Amino acid sequence: MSERLRFAMAQLNLLVGDVAGNTDAVIQAATEARDRLGAQAVCFPELTLTGYPPDDLLLRPDFIAAVEAGVARIAEETRGITVMVGAPVLESGRLLNAALVIRDGQVAAHYAKQQLPTYGVFDDLRYFAPGEDACVVDVEGCRVGITICEDAWHAGPVARAAEAGADIIVNLNASPFDQYKGSARESVLRDRIAESGLPILYCNMAGGQDEVVYDGGSCAFDAMGDLMVRAPRFDTGLYAVDIERIHERWTPLEGAIEPELSAEAEVYEALVWGVRDYIEKNHFPGVVIGLSGGIDSALTACIAVDALGAERVHCVMMPTRYTSEMSHTDAEAIAKALGVRYDIVAIESVFSEFKQQLAPVFADRPVDVTEENLQSRIRGTILMAISNKLGGLVLATGNKSEMAVGYATLYGDMVGGFSPLKDIFKTEVYRLAAYRNQITAVIPENVMTRPPSAELAPDQKDTDSLPEYAELDAILAAYVEDDAGVDEIVAAGHDRATVDQVVRLLHRNEYKRRQAAPGVKVTTKAFGRDRRYPITSGFGRQP
Repeated sequence: MSERLRFAMAQLNLLVGDVAGNTDAVIQAATEARDRLGAQAVCFPELTLTGYPPDDLLLRPDFIAAVEAGVARIAEETRGITVMVGAPVLESGRLLNAALVIRDGQVAAHYAKQQLPTYGVFDDLRYFAPGEDACVVDVEGCRVGITICEDAWHAGPVARAAEAGADIIVNLNASPFDQYKGSARESVLRDRIAESGLPILYCNMAGGQDEVVYDGGSCAFDAMGDLMVRAPRFDTGLYAVDIERIHERWTPLEGAIEPELSAEAEVYEALVWGVRDYIEKNHFPGVVIGLSGGIDSALTACIAVDALGAERVHCVMMPTRYTSEMSHTDAEAIAKALGVRYDIVAIESVFSEFKQQLAPVFADRPVDVTEENLQSRIRGTILMAISNKLGGLVLATGNKSEMAVGYATLYGDMVGGFSPLKDIFKTEVYRLAAYRNQITAVIPENVMTRPPSAELAPDQKDTDSLPEYAELDAILAAYVEDDAGVDEIVAAGHDRATVDQVVRLLHRNEYKRRQAAPGVKVTTKAFGRDRRYPITSGFGRQP
């Protein structure tokens, strides 16, 4: 019986649906944990073999058969180490979100996730049946209780493992990033430790999957709730946790503790990670961005270059009569500083021809938002043409503030296959741009300080149509993310007419958001999987 053991936490970036590739990654990591780290056990994230979330792939019998074949390969090729890996298991007609314990060429035990979340991006109850029993396995004298992700946010599963005799808890995770979750995770784990008196090893997934980013940060706490090991955020690898029997109790020993990131750094890294994995996992050669000289497209270009490299980013300026000289100068300066390909495709003549062809239909009606949207849609068509011809994916550049109130043009500036800033309020766009400029100054000061404008009409400013962004974002954060009511927001100091306007715009433009490109989730209520509202609804739309 050992007095000291080494666990390895495999913080992997997985591809949903690639069961064979994910199986290869498990075998490689387990082999490395055994041979390089000298580990006796290695734990992996939740649903490692399928990637997370596999969604309706779980309903396919051939997909489940592929998982079963992957499990058999792991059992055959990872002898000499105990492997704890997440995978779906079909048992007596019930599909379980399981953690498999594999050693000596066979599945020695499995645990079924007990708490199946259905909030936010999660939809576990659509696919899985809940488990009820604890699973405690012996690893060279240390009794390891296994739990999965949401189980650690509730007292019951950890308590059952403690009652079954566990010396330590291992928690397999696919916990998505949001900008408030890091401290919440550690607080929850300390709650479970206080209740059970047991140390916890927490292994999290890393990487981007559609709108969701998994930020890693795998960690280990001792029985006093003290942090012993913390892996890097937004990175992959194997991270060792040494545990030792001291006075008949097993405890993790102090190891490498990665420092926390600043609030701006972690959000920026999430955006970069999300863009990189969306492009790489979908095999696009690069991206195309409409670079206007404004703050949103500037930040989007920075994120794209940091994610993919300058050689894979193509920026296009599409001026009209309303495009200021400052925008020309600033767009060129940004492109030059980033080292990307930069083209100018003037659309004034196209715009004029469209107006001329439409004149008989429009008759004598005055100029209005129609002409503004027409410019935006011409730009969208050009970007898509470049995408079709050269192969790069168009990145939409709109932010959460604009998407919330519909300050965007369908089939115009909303064109794109991915939207990096979709969950970033305008005020945060400025903070992230300032953060990026601290790394290397690529965004001119003009872009940071001048009043934002769509430049679709003479002397146009965003505030012609919207409240100041500081006020708009505060109202949106309260109403969307905190579910505060109008009266509550007014009581917090906002003008009722302004709040009413914002709420009406929010509900009225659900149809636009439903057609928007996916984008990186960084808040608790991203538009998309997080927040599912009806398009046709009377709520919040009263005149």
